[in-house]
Amino acid sequence: MNIKSRILGQKLSLQDIMDLHSEHPELTVERNATGSLVLEEPAGFYSGSQNADLTSQLQSWNRKYIRGLIADSSAGYLLPNGALRSPDASWVSSERLSNLSEEELTGFPPLVPDFVIELRSPSDRLADLQEKMLEYQSVGVRLGWLIDPIEECCYVYRETGFAELVTGFDRTLSGENVLEGFELELQRLLEIKRFSNNRPKN
Repeated sequence: MNIKSRILGQKLSLQDIMDLHSEHPELTVERNATGSLVLEEPAGFYSGSQNADLTSQLQSWNRKYIRGLIADSSAGYLLPNGALRSPDASWVSSERLSNLSEEELTGFPPLVPDFVIELRSPSDRLADLQEKMLEYQSVGVRLGWLIDPIEECCYVYRETGFAELVTGFDRTLSGENVLEGFELELQRLLEIKRFSNNRPKN
């Protein structure tokens, strides 16, 4: 029996989802606000490499300022609306982390991150990602970036309630007052693919 057959029509508890994630670490397991599970296959190589670079840039900033913790796409957050989400990259301030116990942080914490990134891969529908970003915004994420390397544009979601379209990857994105001092170099995401295309051929 494959994994989708096992969960078809079932309502799984958080422990069930944690067990599923342990058995299949290659999958991203999410749950939407209505209780339906969302399974995502592993990202392609380019998307995985770009996501690693995003996380690396965030980690470099956080090590300098030490204001919270960075998480990659393997971390899940239990949101106030009942959804369980795993953004491609996220940051949580020390203030929000201080409200949780060690036990809660070991699993899927009931926590809204301050900042999230979703990176569009070729298999992603833009509308699905935009809907997810609006959900983040509605539950209290202070700043969110939907980065689309396919169209070379970004959508910036702020807690003020609107999204700004930023076109072109020849620029940086500012962490504004949420990640003060952080600048994301978008050009690096394109350089990953160019590096691979320019590699020596055997």
